Amino acid sequence: MTNNTSTWFTSWFDTPFYHILYKDRDDTEAHLFMDTLTNYLNIPEHGTILDLACGKGRHARYLNKIGYDVTGVDLSANSIAFAKQFENHRLHFNVHNMCKPYHKQFDAVFNLFTSFGYFDDDGDNLKTIMAIKEELNEFGFGVIDFMNSEFVIDNLVPQEVKTVDDIEFHLKRYVEDGYIIKDITFTADNKIYNFQERVRWFTLADFKLLFEQAGVHLLEVFGDYKLHKYNAKTSERLVMIFK
Repeated sequence: MTNNTSTWFTSWFDTPFYHILYKDRDDTEAHLFMDTLTNYLNIPEHGTILDLACGKGRHARYLNKIGYDVTGVDLSANSIAFAKQFENHRLHFNVHNMCKPYHKQFDAVFNLFTSFGYFDDDGDNLKTIMAIKEELNEFGFGVIDFMNSEFVIDNLVPQEVKTVDDIEFHLKRYVEDGYIIKDITFTADNKIYNFQERVRWFTLADFKLLFEQAGVHLLEVFGDYKLHKYNAKTSERLVMIFK
C-alpha cells in the first residue's frame, strides 16, 4: 500500500500507525515546555490559546488543565474525533486547515513539534503565517516550534528499525530537494505499508523571510524547550516568538 507523497500528511497522520510509531513521545517534556512558554509570554489568567495542528490534543489538553481556554485544530479528522472526548467548556477541537485563518482571535497561537513545512507549495507556508497573524488579538503572540534543520541534518540517522506494539517499523532518512524525508515501511495485518514524511528544512533565515513577507515581527528565538539561547549548530529546536 503506497500513499501519495504530495499529500502525505493527510493520509499518514490519519492512520493509527502514526500514533503507534510515536507513542513514546515525552509528555513530561511537553508539559514543562508549556509551563515555561506560557510563563514567559505572561499569557493572562484564563487566556485564550489556539493549538494549530494539535494532533490528538496532548498540548491543548495540558494547556487547558493549567487554566487556559484552548482551541485545538488539525487537518486529521481521526485525531480530532479522538480529542473531542476531552472537550469541556474551555477546551474545544475542530477539523481545520491551518493555511486558512480560524474565525476567532486569541492571546496566543502555538504551532508545536515541527507541525510546519509540510506543503509542496511554498505559498502555503506563507499563508499559514499570514493566517496566524489574523488569529492573534492586539496583544497576542505567535509561536512556531520547529526542528533546528542544521542540527538535524548534521546528526541524521540514515536507517533505523523500531519495534512498537509488535510492529517492526523500518525507517530511512535522507535529504532531497530541500526536504528532510523519512520513508516508513512496515507490515501489519498481513499488508505491507509504505508512508513518507516530508518536511522543508527551513533555517532561521528562511523563517525571517517568511515573517517579513507576512508582515509579522520576530521577537525572540530559542534553541530548546527550556528557552535557552539558539545556536544553529548545537540547538535541537528552533522556537520562534513573533507578533
